[in-house]
Amino acid sequence: MRNPDYLANELLTEFETSGERDLLTVAQRIFDEREPDLRRLPMVRYLFGAFEPLDNALAILRAADLIRIKRDGVPGGKIREHVYLLTTAGEDALGRIAAAAPELGWYRDRARIVARVAGAQGGKALKDRQYLQAEYAGTELSHVIQPITDRVLARLAAILEGLDE
Repeated sequence: MRNPDYLANELLTEFETSGERDLLTVAQRIFDEREPDLRRLPMVRYLFGAFEPLDNALAILRAADLIRIKRDGVPGGKIREHVYLLTTAGEDALGRIAAAAPELGWYRDRARIVARVAGAQGGKALKDRQYLQAEYAGTELSHVIQPITDRVLARLAAILEGLDE
């Protein structure tokens, strides 16, 4: 969600596997609406990839009972995975917010697309997918992960050209 060009790239990869043309439509829309320029929220690469502490933002959502957080791992030991669940109250709030401010519906719609691409994969598997991108893997520690907009646009153009032939 924070890097629309990376999402578009994943959509193209999914298209190459599934042949579902709606994936191309979504990828094209990302660029038509200039999302890599307007909606990109840069992230810094740390030792294990992009990271941002979530505790403060999630605490607000949890206090209002909009989400539940499950931790998978050994009690008192290492947590292997965090699972974030939207409560009924959270779903209701999302609907009200999207109705009151339609422009915020973009986040709901984008979350659905991200969830579709992610499937049942956990955080580590998704992180490993990001490391397949040379720009991501090659980012120095403590530096901002670079966009891949130009490369993905060229890839999209090549795919679309191949469909026209």
